[in-house]
Amino acid sequence: MARERFLVTGAAGFIGRHMVTRLLRDGHDVVCLDDFSTGSRDNLDDIRNNTNFITGSVTDADTVRQALQGVDRVIHLASVPSVPRSVEVPLESAHASIIGTVTLLDEAVKAGVKRVVQAASSSAYGDNPELPSVETAAPCPLSPYAAAKLTQEIYGAMFSTCYGLDTVALRYFNIFGPGQRPDSDYAAVIPKFIHIMRRGGQPEIYGDGLHTRDFTYIDNAVDANLLAATAPGTLAGAVMNIGTGNAYSLNDLVRELNGVLGTDIQPRYAPPRAGDIKDSLANIAKAEKLIGYKPTVGFVEGLRRTAESFPA
Repeated sequence: MARERFLVTGAAGFIGRHMVTRLLRDGHDVVCLDDFSTGSRDNLDDIRNNTNFITGSVTDADTVRQALQGVDRVIHLASVPSVPRSVEVPLESAHASIIGTVTLLDEAVKAGVKRVVQAASSSAYGDNPELPSVETAAPCPLSPYAAAKLTQEIYGAMFSTCYGLDTVALRYFNIFGPGQRPDSDYAAVIPKFIHIMRRGGQPEIYGDGLHTRDFTYIDNAVDANLLAATAPGTLAGAVMNIGTGNAYSLNDLVRELNGVLGTDIQPRYAPPRAGDIKDSLANIAKAEKLIGYKPTVGFVEGLRRTAESFPA
């Protein structure tokens, strides 16, 4: 596609870093917006000089207005990305995801943006027993994070209907890959387990380890964002799943990591956590049809790449 100007919100986060890198590689101009409340400055050290970086919050209209100057398309990733953290501080989660999104959408209308791609979440499905999850299933959010992300979707669709802003929401299913922090209390399970197991420790599983996830490697998510941002026609607030269509239990995860790392470590088990869902699996037919999405990196290959990215 022709060179365009993209705004990436939450650019200093895990997905944001990969997204910015891909856009630059493809020859686009990139504006980055982040307040570093959860993202890391280190994530953008080697590419920051190639972007227009704005330090500030997506909840601040003046900052967003500045960031949107001359922007064609938006990849909106900014949020407080943790179910456990949202349970502890629900207002913080709601403010970042809901107020931030409404502010961005409002300013995007005024700026004449072509399309806004929103990072939504599979947590919207909750423990709906119908698997794989389809976008027409009734949502059942079990955490403040899930409720906030679902509200983002609703606002996106409303802005398409009411204001003519073309939007699309991608429900991510457990994105993982190089660059995720393993040392936070809210760290995603895969980098945390790799970090622990490479040092001979036992990873801790909340529950019996039989609950499943559609673990999706980061390259698949980046591909989906680009496809959604540039698909022809109008997407008009569509919501679609971005996963692989395959599910693995946390016990499976430990077994596969043992194979990748050359270890033989058994997990230890702890009581389940509030807000965690039991099973997660994506039906990706809608994304395949509307934007041509198809995952290219599988679970085990993604684990290998992720493990190799960790320092020895």
